[in-house]
Amino acid sequence: MVRGVRVNAVSPGPTRTEGTDAMGEGLEQLAAQAPAGRPATADEIAEAIVFLATDRSSFIYGAKIAVDAVLLQNFPAP
Repeated sequence: MVRGVRVNAVSPGPTRTEGTDAMGEGLEQLAAQAPAGRPATADEIAEAIVFLATDRSSFIYGAKIAVDAVLLQNFPAP
């Protein structure tokens, strides 16, 4: 077992970025299905990543943090 290495993941939902600008209203419509009713900002996703990179998350191992306003939980896995 390797000690001192933590592997965690952030799973973002619909997020407004330069890369999603081309989606236009499609992104807004997708995000409207979530309780937040809007796409996330890149800063909101970054907050989760920063948290996992700090000592504040030192006891979190093998976690997937969904930063999706509960959107992905509403869709069944393929």
